[in-house]
Amino acid sequence: MQSTVRAAAADEMPILDLSALNDGSDIAPIAAQLRHACLTTGFFYVANHGIPEPVIDEVFATTKRYFDLPIEQRLPHRMDEKYRRGFMPQGINQHPGFAPDRKESYEIGVDLPESDPDVAAGLPLHGPNRWPADCPWLRSASEAYFEQAQELGKRLLKICAVSLAMPEDHFLQFCTKPMVQMRLFHYPPQEPVSDDKAFGVAPHTDYGMITLLLQDPIGGLELMMRNGEWVSAPYVPGTLVINIGDLFQRWTNDIYVSNPHRVINRTGKERYSIPMFFNLDYNSLVTCLPSCQSATNPPKHQPIKSGDYLLSRFRDVQKYKVQAA
Repeated sequence: MQSTVRAAAADEMPILDLSALNDGSDIAPIAAQLRHACLTTGFFYVANHGIPEPVIDEVFATTKRYFDLPIEQRLPHRMDEKYRRGFMPQGINQHPGFAPDRKESYEIGVDLPESDPDVAAGLPLHGPNRWPADCPWLRSASEAYFEQAQELGKRLLKICAVSLAMPEDHFLQFCTKPMVQMRLFHYPPQEPVSDDKAFGVAPHTDYGMITLLLQDPIGGLELMMRNGEWVSAPYVPGTLVINIGDLFQRWTNDIYVSNPHRVINRTGKERYSIPMFFNLDYNSLVTCLPSCQSATNPPKHQPIKSGDYLLSRFRDVQKYKVQAA
């Protein structure tokens, strides 16, 4: 393993200024930048993203406050298997071939009442959030950021579509009830990594459409170049890190790259990050886009429902059997 890594160069992880997206200007230049990033590393930063700084500051402060609570207080908040909402202790996630991830998290999603038709029908990944009665402050800060980040995710899908020569609203038609999951992550300080088995998050690709990552100044995110070299995605003030997932790669017939990445907390300090995994409706049929196929480049993947694919991937890495508390 590389003991040190260099920072990603500007052409490897460009910073996309979203001002044109926010004011209604031509987004073709941004889409061209996004396309370049997705053809190479699948990662980029976004600036002028529209999420107010006080909302970001508050959700980070709340995340730290939550994980500062004694573990004995947080264990009753543990994730329920039915809706996948709540606290996940360290060691739940384990990627094949690696030690369990050295992180803990609190997960929320689109908050749907039990009376919602999809929830009542038992559609996986749909349901109400779990809000601990002894931490009322957790809900207010999390929901405020969740709402802002979800709207940013929808705006980014417009650029994604244009980058692939598709109508701006192509992916938005599959967002009537998107499967959006957000996790508050805490990475405790860990001893120096001495082998390839122990990470904050082991090397992996994301499973879904796009990921919006809010990271703190500690950093720790690293991505793999095509030549196998690992580089860091350092903290850039005022930005979020965006990357595409495996389902988006399938839409593009493997033209865009869902890139392996990992997290190593090399600092000896507490690290916090907040990823939002923005996925389309459960029953969205992921099929090769017309602009990504030809007579000489036919579709490489069979169509699959977005939710079915996500569920199959979750089962590969999450080893828990808990009941709702």
